[in-house]
Amino acid sequence: MTAPVLDCAGLGHRYGRRGPWGLRDCTLTVPAGGVVAVVGPNGAGKTTLLHLAAGLLPATEGTMRVAGAAPTQRLEQIGFAPQDAPLWPHLRVRDVLGIGAHLNPRWDAGLADDRIASLGISPRARVSALSGGQRAQVALTLVLAKRPELLLLDEPLANLDPIARRAFLASMFEACIDSGAAVLFSSHVIAELERICDHLVVLAGGRVRLAGEIDQLRRTHRVITGPAGWPTTQPPAALDASSTDGGWQLISVRQAAGRTTALVRVGAHLLAGPGLDAAEPTLDELVLGYLDQRHPDQEPSRQDPRSQLEAPA
Repeated sequence: MTAPVLDCAGLGHRYGRRGPWGLRDCTLTVPAGGVVAVVGPNGAGKTTLLHLAAGLLPATEGTMRVAGAAPTQRLEQIGFAPQDAPLWPHLRVRDVLGIGAHLNPRWDAGLADDRIASLGISPRARVSALSGGQRAQVALTLVLAKRPELLLLDEPLANLDPIARRAFLASMFEACIDSGAAVLFSSHVIAELERICDHLVVLAGGRVRLAGEIDQLRRTHRVITGPAGWPTTQPPAALDASSTDGGWQLISVRQAAGRTTALVRVGAHLLAGPGLDAAEPTLDELVLGYLDQRHPDQEPSRQDPRSQLEAPA
């Protein structure tokens, strides 16, 4: 088996000696070539995780390894694009790429020039004259031309319109296939992620709520729809929560329009029973189901964390 590009075990970071924890007990791996969606509401720990992976924050507890070493020892192999990447607005695109070439010993000038040309961005254009989508593409080009093994993207779609989002994602996915880089992609946008990501990490309250390969997670969960009050009243015997072999675990429940919809984690078999419908969840049903889940370590909030995520329109 190929060694993971990113490996975290019990990872956590605390802001200050007595400040809040941005991330706690994070254990996950990112395989070589994997494209991982990191999803959660504001304050969930997404940026903290990416900053730890980029070597910008130290671990307060646990360990993180990039290609087998601490992130600070692998900076040449890490490409990091924050949400508001500084691109020197008064400089021309070619000058920005020149700075990238000067700072990165593994710089691929041919890749950078070809990518800018294929996107229809003039090397003579000043950054201040570019659209939001074009600036995002220049920032992505800067990190791709480093030829990184791990690409970290922190909310790259946040300031883009739907058309620019689609163009960005399509070009990013193509570039990552060509380079073989693993990607950790933090976003509020659920709908687009299913097209490009093969792994999922759901964060809430600074902790990992769900992590794994998306197809496998969908196979081991079901969305059960039934009459109002189920399963809080009399769960059918076929869905016995006490069963450990082929049983199920209730993740979250929502009541609407006289019906109940529940997300459950299932074992080897699931027999829905009379009056119930069962189906594999979509990516947004998985994410929103785990964000509906209540945990004892979460502080109560008046705001539904789902409201900060974008589901399909």
